Amino acid sequence: MGRLDGKVAFITGASQGIGEVTARLFAKEGAKVVLAARRRAVGEAVAAEIRADGFAATFVECDVTEPASVDAAFAAAHNAYGRLDVLFNNAGGSTSRDGPLTVAPLDEFWRAIKLDLYGTWLCSRAAIPQMQKSGGGSIVNSASIVAEMGIPNRDAYTASKGGIISLTRSMAVEFAKDKIRVNVVIPGAVATDRVLAFFEKEPHLKKQWDSYLLGVTEPIDVANAVLFLASDESRRTTGQKLPVDSGILIS
Repeated sequence: MGRLDGKVAFITGASQGIGEVTARLFAKEGAKVVLAARRRAVGEAVAAEIRADGFAATFVECDVTEPASVDAAFAAAHNAYGRLDVLFNNAGGSTSRDGPLTVAPLDEFWRAIKLDLYGTWLCSRAAIPQMQKSGGGSIVNSASIVAEMGIPNRDAYTASKGGIISLTRSMAVEFAKDKIRVNVVIPGAVATDRVLAFFEKEPHLKKQWDSYLLGVTEPIDVANAVLFLASDESRRTTGQKLPVDSGILIS
């Protein structure tokens, strides 16, 4: 018996990295999985692989920064499965254009806010009415250690991820009456190709790399934390932060 049996889960940024790993894990745990991403060919391929393994999965093309795209994606998910129980707001990320706010390009600030914070807002806005009809649900947002500690050259990303933590608390209070729980995972550096490339290009981050007490986090570590928050095992947990940071926040 899976930990998500009978549940429908919508995962953004699901064509690669943490989102893809989470989608595969959720499917193995019994969920019908909706993989949402911008890259149709890649996302459909991942969904097809999950189905080939005997699990339920469908892909929906979705740009989380565009309201019409988000609404269409959630409508397609509802047409496919008829309910929604879990939302993992995973889509997001920083770029090498970020930096101190005195020099970072203004459009980089708005890129980070629009993708990370606004994307979380839009997807939650679309998901919650469906969860209310389903009798409740679990929303798991994704922040970052940059929202909890000072890291140089990431001022735009820090602002966006700090906003997600605050939004998580507000949503948790707002929708508890609907039996909708809202929590946030706080990963440190995760060993995806994109993150590893950042560390190679930015040597000033070596000190951060050396501060991970248990080694750099793998995508499955984050996926396991999200699984806990999505499942009924955390049914009395809401408005909380769950670091998956290999101890960097205390080191």
